[in-house]
Amino acid sequence: MAKLPILEKLKILADAAKYDASCASSGTAKRHSKNGTGIGSTEGMGICHAYAPDGRCISLLKILLTNHCIFDCHYCINRKSSNVRRARFTPQEVVDLTLSFYRRNYIEGLFLSSGILKSSSHTMEQMVEVARILREEHDFRGYIHLKSIPEADPELVYRAGLHADRVSINVELPTDKGLTRLAPDKDAGVIAGAMGAVKTSIVEAKDSRKRFRHAPRFAPAGQSTQMIVGADGASDVQIIGKASQLYANFGLRRVYYSAFSPIPDASAVLPLQRPPLVREHRLYQSDWLMRFYGYRQDEIAQAADATGNLPLDIDPKLAWALKFRGLFPVDVNRAPREMLLRVPGLGVRAAGHILAARRQRSLRLEDVARMTVSVIKIRPFICTADWQPASLTDRDDLRAMLAPKQEQLELFAA
Repeated sequence: MAKLPILEKLKILADAAKYDASCASSGTAKRHSKNGTGIGSTEGMGICHAYAPDGRCISLLKILLTNHCIFDCHYCINRKSSNVRRARFTPQEVVDLTLSFYRRNYIEGLFLSSGILKSSSHTMEQMVEVARILREEHDFRGYIHLKSIPEADPELVYRAGLHADRVSINVELPTDKGLTRLAPDKDAGVIAGAMGAVKTSIVEAKDSRKRFRHAPRFAPAGQSTQMIVGADGASDVQIIGKASQLYANFGLRRVYYSAFSPIPDASAVLPLQRPPLVREHRLYQSDWLMRFYGYRQDEIAQAADATGNLPLDIDPKLAWALKFRGLFPVDVNRAPREMLLRVPGLGVRAAGHILAARRQRSLRLEDVARMTVSVIKIRPFICTADWQPASLTDRDDLRAMLAPKQEQLELFAA
């Protein structure tokens, strides 16, 4: 077989990496190259964009080490039975590409995943070698995210965490039954064991750093995972339950949701159509409610319909509020923070502004309006010094009044 040029490999392996959604660079310390100069660009094969909590857009080189794979997961375009062009980087080629892009100011870090070549441990060893060369031989101070392979030797996964800012291990599917049916080469127990080992190493490293200043860091940006939505029959309630369990058991920074996308020559056990993208969006919103708004898993489940799925026409926070109208309206001049965060359309920052402002004066509706993007969605659920929503919360058409226009939903799904 003829050897492919490096740019042709990049084209193949950057495209193959696009199905991995768990690519983010938030949560780690800022580091800068002392001698970095050059001309910037936001375009190029393999360059993806992630956002830090402060709103910074961070560019990462996102590629696979190889799309060869000995596994045959039904939902994966790179499975061994798939008819796709194959390519493979050597560790040194990935290093050279990363440094080349970095020196030209195209990227600020690397996201590296891979198919399974020969064996899990063999592949993991090559991925770790990429990170080792970058850190030890080139003093690379950019961001590195390694997608760890749970079936690999635990020592290799540990070594990955010593070099990477973040490691992630995909749970793939929300139920063990779905994993067994669609990914017969993978084992839920092995995945959980690997995630537990990473959590333990993170905790131990943090404890060591408190006692010894020069103790080695281990995945300072934590670990994350990804679940595929719509490839099996799991409902939103099951997906949310799995996410809640993962956050509680493994201290994850993020759970990413990836709407199943039909692939060429797909297995007969897969659905013929992808789920609406807005479903993925609703799951991210529910995830946000659990992480930042104090909602429990069972509370979000209360917003679901009889099939266990969240409504697509309204967000889960509004759906919950409409089911529990008796808790509203909330008096913004008296309500505790946890109840302010239950008001549809009122975010964490706005709730903080309200708590601070009401110490100085009694708030009116126009004061709340200045603290929010739009007060229209909020008005039926609050009362202020000069505003009472009267019977708005009893109106049968309240949902229709507050739901986004159908054209907006269709535009988002497109």
